[in-house]
Amino acid sequence: MLITRLVTAAIALSMFIGGLLWLPNPYWTGILLFLLLIGAWEWTKLCGYSRTGSGLFLTAVLISAAAVFLLSHDAWVYGASVAFWMLLAPAWLKFRWRATHSLLLGLTGWIVLVPTWLALTRLQIQPLQLLSFLAIVWIADSAAYFSGKRFGRRKLAPDISPGKTWEGAIGAAVAVAVYYIVLHFALEPAVAWPGALTGVILFAMITVMSIEGDLFESWIKRQAGVKDSGTLLPGHGGVLDRIDGLTSTMPLAALAVLYAA
Repeated sequence: MLITRLVTAAIALSMFIGGLLWLPNPYWTGILLFLLLIGAWEWTKLCGYSRTGSGLFLTAVLISAAAVFLLSHDAWVYGASVAFWMLLAPAWLKFRWRATHSLLLGLTGWIVLVPTWLALTRLQIQPLQLLSFLAIVWIADSAAYFSGKRFGRRKLAPDISPGKTWEGAIGAAVAVAVYYIVLHFALEPAVAWPGALTGVILFAMITVMSIEGDLFESWIKRQAGVKDSGTLLPGHGGVLDRIDGLTSTMPLAALAVLYAA
């Protein structure tokens, strides 16, 4: 399974980074819109929607994504996402809420998916900056996995995701700290976040919230009684399984860039 995961990750990552760096923004936006709809479809399966309900949700996601993109109310969209992940999602996880109302699940799916898509489309205008943000999530996820496998003893959230440990989270924090030092001192000013303190705070928040995004999707899957959100990516599951850490972090990164500008 590890070999399958590595091969799939290498292929998907190469295609993703290649598109991020070299595709014109309209083409990049269109491809991500397609992935957004796949993620939305997976969300309907986790929610147990009927065929009609799934169609309505997909239509709503498509129309609303086009609307927020064209109307350019980015700050409001990012702000709603950050508020959800900083205020509501932690309480959701702490008290193990089991959402069953279809409208609540639909609104949650929208706040998980659409702001992430919008952030990824907007940030691609500065591809190296976007790549530096994405790398935080990828490094944190990989470091948490391997350090957890090697040193993991204390469970982080056993009722939600038994495989995650505090040692894995510490490993993620250490790896991201090293990454930030390299980025800030070796590659500045091409991709580093301006200002050491601002960068430390932002990178720390992205690291913590990437773990939160992972836990939140794990809880939704546990409620649905499934291991993966889909089967599109061998060894990795579905689209939602691969972007869980991005859903909670990229709107934050985009909001920071927006206000810094």
